[in-house]
Amino acid sequence: MGHAALLIIDMQNDFVLEGKPLKVAGAAAVLPKIQSVLAEFRKRKLPVFHILRVHRPDGSDVEIIRQELFRKQPFAVAGTHGAAVIDELAPRAGEYVLTKTRMSAFIGTELDLMLRTLKVTMLVVCGIQTPNCIRTTVFDAIAYNYPVVLVGDATGAASGEVHLANMRDMQNIGIRIAKAVDVAGLLESI
Repeated sequence: MGHAALLIIDMQNDFVLEGKPLKVAGAAAVLPKIQSVLAEFRKRKLPVFHILRVHRPDGSDVEIIRQELFRKQPFAVAGTHGAAVIDELAPRAGEYVLTKTRMSAFIGTELDLMLRTLKVTMLVVCGIQTPNCIRTTVFDAIAYNYPVVLVGDATGAASGEVHLANMRDMQNIGIRIAKAVDVAGLLESI
């Protein structure tokens, strides 16, 4: 029998902490909700994936639209504090840390293989940023035939307007939108 896995996307120091190069405005607000969702998965010993964007120090693996930005202010550089998961969500033993160099957690990673090996049949997604890494990961998950639940109040963007517009788009392709308080019941029903 299958089960759910949690994908926590890009909750890294460079994207969450004040004064960091690519801080997402909505990141701090969603942190308590992500912690709540993470606690439910940990309680049930279900798979947790901390998905991190990590780049080489020379930026040779940065996508074309961010190369100039990276040259001016490197971000999420392998081995640095900025690339690490924020302390509040620090991975525990048995949780997976998966690095990516593109927006989607599926592009150039072993995520699909790991999910299939673990017999995962549904993904629960939270983190940042809704129009970029969240959205591309969710669309790719659907392409790989994984039903997806997006935890809307545990997902953030630069603005509420951008977040809501992208959630509507994802909902229109069949993504289920839930709230953090709904996750316990959702996991019980699987």
